[in-house]
Amino acid sequence: MAYTLGIDIGTYETKGVLVDETGTVHGQATRGHQMLVPQPGWAEHRPEEDWWGDFVHVSRTLVKDSGIDPADIKAVACSAIGPCMLPVDATGTPLMNGVLYGVDGRAEAEVNELTDRIGEDTIIARCGNALTSQSVGPKILWLKQHRPEIYAETAHILTSTSFLVQRLTGEVVIDHYTAANFSPLYDVTTQSWIDDLADDILPLTKLPRLLWSNEIAGHITPAAAAETGLAAGTPVTAGTIDAAAEALSVGVDHPGDMMMMYGSTIFIILRTQTRAADPRIWYAPWLFEGEHASMAGLATSGTLTHWFRDQVARDLDVAEAFPILAQEAAGSPPGANGLLMLPYFSGERTPIHDINAKGALFGLNLTHTRGDIYRALIEGIAHGTRHVTDTFAELGQSPTRLLAVGGGTKNALWLQATSDITGIDQIVCEKTVGASYGDAFLAALAIGAVERNDIAKWNPALHMIPASPRAEYDTAYTLFRRLYAQTKDIARELG
Repeated sequence: MAYTLGIDIGTYETKGVLVDETGTVHGQATRGHQMLVPQPGWAEHRPEEDWWGDFVHVSRTLVKDSGIDPADIKAVACSAIGPCMLPVDATGTPLMNGVLYGVDGRAEAEVNELTDRIGEDTIIARCGNALTSQSVGPKILWLKQHRPEIYAETAHILTSTSFLVQRLTGEVVIDHYTAANFSPLYDVTTQSWIDDLADDILPLTKLPRLLWSNEIAGHITPAAAAETGLAAGTPVTAGTIDAAAEALSVGVDHPGDMMMMYGSTIFIILRTQTRAADPRIWYAPWLFEGEHASMAGLATSGTLTHWFRDQVARDLDVAEAFPILAQEAAGSPPGANGLLMLPYFSGERTPIHDINAKGALFGLNLTHTRGDIYRALIEGIAHGTRHVTDTFAELGQSPTRLLAVGGGTKNALWLQATSDITGIDQIVCEKTVGASYGDAFLAALAIGAVERNDIAKWNPALHMIPASPRAEYDTAYTLFRRLYAQTKDIARELG
């Protein structure tokens, strides 16, 4: 039997899966790591330990525990958090920690500098996206301005997935979906690297070669085989960002399909018929040539639940904390007994793109319980999610089908609150393995072992979370928007 391997590097955990051509899972493995926050507004990973080290550990574990002959693993695909910014030298050795996606806001000054210089309208017209903390271009400029000694040694700027592919194959590549986040260095119309908008950021020769996600980037080298336990010569795809692989894993494949990923952040991908251009959301070519997608993401979601557990529920055993907190929150009524929370604990990404946004809990009195506060936290994330879905609706891009995926789908309260607050039904598929499962499908697709519509057989719909819209949630959402608007100036003064 033939197998494919998918491995995904997440914000806090790496997951891998071995799958046969029918979609049956023959092995899973995980390994945890930490997100480093060296100072407020920064977010980093260690590429050697957290990215490559995790890949090696998970790969070797899967091969060993499954007993599958590495020669029977016919293709490998990986995904990872993104877009990230990692400078490497001529040998591919990292020169610093990897700077993470939109949760890292260190380049705010460079975002403003480039936007003022180029003009937002021009940037959106050429690059498809306004410059935000999600954009890699300003972070490269930050590197040049603040770490000139590292910039001078840089041979290539990689992202997390391209670093893994380079370690596996020796090839320096990036998929178009990820590259679209390198604004203002990627033109979404020509689908090529450009430097005419800002030729002082980086020579284009230092950016990876562009590929589509279903293209083979190269083959596993003998050195990589020795480390990973995989067979030398195994094909490796170009890979992609974790959220895109996760969308693929639940069958997001047609215009109108939307994925809602419940992870360390909420991330949303909507397949669209044509390119949508609006500064409040993100755009990228989809994984396959000639297709389009719009994206949105909150800055803190699952990360916020972990913060609450670690800071407010220290009396609970870590392994049992979330079920207990969910039970406590279920005892609080919709509206959390009058509590309202802004979930902006790391600023916010879409649709407000405000790195200075702050978290807030409003309405506390001595009758409130931990369950009330945890419910307010969950509902606050759901209100932030509705802000995104309302933005899509304003653009005429409402979903025809919403598929939920990620670890947060195990939290029934979170799922139901999101459906009720957004007013949108959600489909949960049979397998919620996530991005690594999408990677395995992408690997099978790249070698012609499956067709795109086979994902519906691999991962059929299991059940639906029907929306039960509530008047109190409409009122709370209006207050949520007002509370953010009224606290913006205060948040900026607080820094």
